Amino acid sequence: MLHVIALAQYAIVYTRSWAANSGNARVRLRAENDRLRQDVALLRAETRIKDARMARIPPHRRPQYLPAERLEILALRGARGWSLKRTADAFLVTAATIASWMNRVDEAGPEPLVQLRTPVNRFPDFVRYAVQELKTLCPSLGNKKLAEVLARAGLHLGATTIGRMRKEPAKPAPKMPDGVEPPQTRGRAVTAKRPNHVWHIDLTVLPTGTGHWCSWLPWALPQCWPFCWWLAIVVDHYSRRAMGFAIFRRPPSGVEIRAFLGRTMHAAGAAPKHLISDKGAQFWPSRAYKRWCKRCGIKPRFGAIGRHGSIAVVERLIKTIKSEGLRSSLLPYHREAMRARCVPRSAGTTSTDRTRRSAAGPLTRRTSNDSRPTVSRGSSRGRTGRAARR
Repeated sequence: MLHVIALAQYAIVYTRSWAANSGNARVRLRAENDRLRQDVALLRAETRIKDARMARIPPHRRPQYLPAERLEILALRGARGWSLKRTADAFLVTAATIASWMNRVDEAGPEPLVQLRTPVNRFPDFVRYAVQELKTLCPSLGNKKLAEVLARAGLHLGATTIGRMRKEPAKPAPKMPDGVEPPQTRGRAVTAKRPNHVWHIDLTVLPTGTGHWCSWLPWALPQCWPFCWWLAIVVDHYSRRAMGFAIFRRPPSGVEIRAFLGRTMHAAGAAPKHLISDKGAQFWPSRAYKRWCKRCGIKPRFGAIGRHGSIAVVERLIKTIKSEGLRSSLLPYHREAMRARCVPRSAGTTSTDRTRRSAAGPLTRRTSNDSRPTVSRGSSRGRTGRAARR
């Protein structure tokens, strides 16, 4: 039997070598498919033999799966679409065991039942170095107090994590690679000295539903209308005033952003000296954007990648819009209704859109050429003003 199988394998390999060098693409594809099918069949036979050996061992004497292996089993179940019974049969456990693993996926603690091979919350070496330095400089501080001190500095660590880092052997301080100099930041800061001196611009996505997640690949809905709106907003750094906003159905191009900035400057009656943005495709490394800024007398500046706070002013406004202004209800699908929803209650904001109408628009309470609020003749405020003049 063994000789027959070995001879058959020899003949198969010879035939496949001829097919792999054939000039016919269909023959090469057929040989590759046949090879893959054989490999799958051999793997299944290998797995069947191992499972048969493990099945002969009493359940209470079988080795337990490690926490990382349990998570891999659950991931394989999700990829295969297996039921609890099918997963249990494949890995020689009970369906109740698989259900218990599913219920304890989010379990926290030092020894969870299911976990990754490498924790995703592992901190870099410089965090351990900082904790160990604090241990040397402030030995009287406990783990909880150190956690509070680091939290004030913006580094959130648990007391147990700090205790574990303090017990680890000390590591040398991280060094810069040879030939790499630390970045120089002197002279690069921009200070807003007056209104319309420094502007910020940024883009964000506003989902029309409650989110973008879906249950099929790629596990997210397309970031375009009708699943979401794209919002572009400009903020004055000195006065914190929202100078204007625009709504798009899909990620705006550089031309659309420049047109929006042009309408915003026309509505404000002034152009900023500095325009700060992130390094999105609409701004960086766009030569057209730099030429447009040079033609308008604007110096473009870009936020640092990976550093929170480089464009904090406009990001804080976007967070306020999402958390306070648009979080209470679902967003509309109609453009005009969406524009009306985004108009701030404050009187100092103008709105712009892709259309060529006035940047102030009928939905705002302040015109583009007058800084005073517009009041109708029949309003109570107008009658009060005339009474005061009398």
